[in-house]
Parts: sequence; structure tokens; C-alpha cells
Amino acid sequence: MIRFASRIAPLALLAACISLPAAAALKQGDTAPDFKTQASLAGKAFTFSLKDSLKKGPVVVYFYPSAYTGGCNIQAHTFAEKSDEFAAAGATIIGVSLDSIERLNDFSADPDYCAGKFPVASDKDGKISKSFDLAVREASAGKKDSRGVEIDHGFAERTTFIVTPDGKVASTLGGLAPAANVEQALQAVREIAAKR
Repeated sequence: MIRFASRIAPLALLAACISLPAAAALKQGDTAPDFKTQASLAGKAFTFSLKDSLKKGPVVVYFYPSAYTGGCNIQAHTFAEKSDEFAAAGATIIGVSLDSIERLNDFSADPDYCAGKFPVASDKDGKISKSFDLAVREASAGKKDSRGVEIDHGFAERTTFIVTPDGKVASTLGGLAPAANVEQALQAVREIAAKR
């Protein structure tokens, strides 16, 4: 019995760590850094501005490691499926990764993932991710995406911020499975909508 319990304890600890939000990330009440960068919607590049988007309502800024990788594919697909529900709550979605705009043009239009439902932005040098106090890992040599294409960029940690029109972080969601991250983000924007 004691041996069994000693095996469970590390698993319970691991599960607890996975469910915790990112420790260093910006917290509720912090001011979200403004950013402007290249983004892609349905395969077309444009300039995304957080400040301009906040004029329309809350913005869901979700950072993810890389387009065309397991968890990120699930997260993008789930955001695409729920995009009408986010819009109904008055929220804009923007995905942010260190992918190049060329990779994001493909990902944003891919019917299996973003499906042209929301834009994804390029944070090529990781500055935006770091401004939100997220950890950025360097590229791993030889790592390939789900299409078999080599990934030549770094990775930001998967964390979602709900930013209100006043530029403040209303919620920080980290340490969650990709689909759960989307569900909690939707719940957060619905709560904001209910207070209006």
C-alpha cells in the first residue's frame, strides 16, 4: 500500500503542476502590452494592432508553441469551432506564435485548423511573448511539424490572456490542455459580456 501511494504522489504532483497557470505570466489586473505585428486571416497577411482591436471589445490573445503541431492543431481547431460563440460575446481572437508569416498564411487558411475563422500573428523574434512575461524556448534542431516540415523557430509557452477594452488583463489561462484552454477563455469572455 505504501509503495502504491509513493507511485501515485509524483503523478498527483505532476497533475497539479499541469493545471496551474504560468507562474511568471502577466496576471489579472496587469496592463497588457500593446503590440502591432503581421498576422494572417484565411491565408491573407495584414497588420494586426491590439490597440485597434480593443476598440471593438475584449481580445483573447492566445500564445501557442507552433503551427502544425499536435496540441496547437487541437487548440486552433477548437477556437475555429467556437469562433461564433466568442463573437457573440463581443470578443476578438488572435493567436500568437513565433512562426513566420508564410507558415501562418498556410495555417490560418487550413480547413482543419484555423479554417479562416480567426487570425494568427507572427512574433518571429519572441518580443511580444516576452512582453507578456512568457518563457520562450529556442528552436530544436531537426524538430518537424505534423506535415513533416522542419520547425525553424522558437516556442512560446501555451498561455491565453483575456484583455479588456481598457487594456487590462482580465484572466490568464495557462497549464491547461488545448481544448480546455479554449473553453475557459470562452467562459471568461461570457462573464465579461454578462457584466456589460
